[in-house]
Amino acid sequence: MAKIINNNEFINEVNNKDGLVVVDFFATWCGPCKMLSPVYEALGNEMSEKANFLKVDIDQSMELAQKFEVSTVPTVIIFKDGKPIDRLIGFIPKDNLKNKIESYI
Repeated sequence: MAKIINNNEFINEVNNKDGLVVVDFFATWCGPCKMLSPVYEALGNEMSEKANFLKVDIDQSMELAQKFEVSTVPTVIIFKDGKPIDRLIGFIPKDNLKNKIESYI
């Protein structure tokens, strides 16, 4: 299961990490987020050697949602060496998300 991080953990888990970190900004009340969750978890298990998969609950970590201008959930942001390099909004089919992540490895 992808780890849910908060504002304080974000610095160590994303900003200070080398390599790829994929962050799913979600909300517990969001239907498309619930659809994306099993896809995201499966990819996190499959690609654990290539990238870190984390989640941010926008209701619990509003500062992060504002910092990264997340106005629609789910929003998946791909970070490389602590910097955001891509953003995907809405439900994403597994193959599409996997191909996008692999394009940055």
